[in-house]
Amino acid sequence: MAAARKKTALAEAPSRGLYFNSGNGPSLVPIDIGHEKYIGLIDPDTAFWSLVKKEKLADTITDARFIAAYKKKSGQFAAEMHMLRFDLKPSAVYFNPTEQCNLNCTYCYIPGEMRKNGRHMTEKELLDALAKLKAHFRKTMPKGRLPQIVFHGAEPMLNREAVFRGIEKYKNDFQFGIQTNSTLLDDDAIAFLTERDVSIGLSLDGHTAAIAGKTRANWAGQGVFAKVEETIGKLRGYHGFSVICTITSENMRHLPAMVDYLHAREVPACLLNIVRCTLPPSLAVKPADVPSVKYFLAALDRSRELYKKTGRKLVVANFANILISILAPTARRLMCDISPCGGGRAFFALAANGDLFPCSEFVGLERFNGGNLFKGGVGAALKSEPFRQVTERKVEDIKACGKCAIRHFCGSPCPAEAHEVNGGMKAPGSFCEFYEEQTRYALRAIADGADNDYLWDGWDKGTTTTFNAPLL
Repeated sequence: MAAARKKTALAEAPSRGLYFNSGNGPSLVPIDIGHEKYIGLIDPDTAFWSLVKKEKLADTITDARFIAAYKKKSGQFAAEMHMLRFDLKPSAVYFNPTEQCNLNCTYCYIPGEMRKNGRHMTEKELLDALAKLKAHFRKTMPKGRLPQIVFHGAEPMLNREAVFRGIEKYKNDFQFGIQTNSTLLDDDAIAFLTERDVSIGLSLDGHTAAIAGKTRANWAGQGVFAKVEETIGKLRGYHGFSVICTITSENMRHLPAMVDYLHAREVPACLLNIVRCTLPPSLAVKPADVPSVKYFLAALDRSRELYKKTGRKLVVANFANILISILAPTARRLMCDISPCGGGRAFFALAANGDLFPCSEFVGLERFNGGNLFKGGVGAALKSEPFRQVTERKVEDIKACGKCAIRHFCGSPCPAEAHEVNGGMKAPGSFCEFYEEQTRYALRAIADGADNDYLWDGWDKGTTTTFNAPLL
């Protein structure tokens, strides 16, 4: 795997406009790091980057040794990116064992009627689905590597008995995870999941009941903060535990406080995910780019301050993924920030009736139904036109993004949102400046030698450095 292209980078700076940089070939990006003036060199095609002092730019770009060294490796870089973008096969399933949910969150991508009156998978259907998925992955997964099943949805714990039966029966065949709103996680459920090493993700949108309840509440309008907080306490010390906080206009100002809250409760990792506006109701809480990234970066600052103070990390996983996409593109763990995205390529979603979608974001959009697990199977769905609409969406084909210097650190996400809100698969994703400034911050962290402060310990195990030029 590739590691750092060069461990120096961009300083945080005000946005220079809608797009980070554009042009054909390597892009030149003015950068300030402290009192030093640098020019960043970024090759958008290969995700190679480097940094030189401004006064040495002319010498560097005409330095035969530097150019020869890069040219020698550029083919390898290009091949790595091609593999990452076009040669992956799915290894994970977002498995929805029910259409129902006991919450009515503002921004949910599953239609309200489905969440109110939808169906559960029967235990027999769920076990049959896992058997079919096991048979599929046996043919496609490398020997010795287990595929991942994440019970997701709606609220998977509403179909608890069937889910737990599936985990018990197939515990040696899959790596299991569950994403839940926590309201139905009692002591017995927590014991069952932790004893079987199941990853547990909880959802919480604020550090107080008032903030969290603005976007996450039950059908009667009552928030569930107290129950989630109780569960967080019970999971303290469990390694496979994380919290998702969806960034909206209602909570963005409180992101630094949210980091304080989670760190104090020894949550090992969180996702501070910008809201996806796939269905119209979510537009009501869509934040603007500039203020949302301001508070997001302040939250990252706070996470590092707490680490330096206590020696304990709260990894903000979605930002860590951006960092890794720069340091070691093929080692990234999440596949939303690359084009084509992971939908239909690295993972797919299974609905409660057996229908297959490229990603959970598409479950409420029937036009992206690629078939049914119980009828046509996974293979047919992966080749279907609904899936190909997603897997063939390339950032190069998007007019606004095709020449952007950071197109392989961002990927113009999310295709579901781009299609529903911005007009089609060739439309850009939302939150361009959010990703632009996040990338600047990431590169500044690398330049300051602070990148590991934001990353999982041992994240680079199994990687090798393929190019690491000295600072010029």
